[in-house]
Amino acid sequence: MFSLFKRKSKAEKLKQKFDLLLEESYKLSKINRTESDKKFAEAQGVMAELEKISA
Repeated sequence: MFSLFKRKSKAEKLKQKFDLLLEESYKLSKINRTESDKKFAEAQGVMAELEKISA
């Protein structure tokens, strides 16, 4: 019940964004490969940012 009021850390937000971008990239890979590659590149940027925060 109290987890409702807990704020997400920046790392948790970035991880969620990374997962969402990878999912979108996978869905787009079946339709439009270039858009899928753009989403994947964006996800890699988010992962690099996440690694900077973690280190």
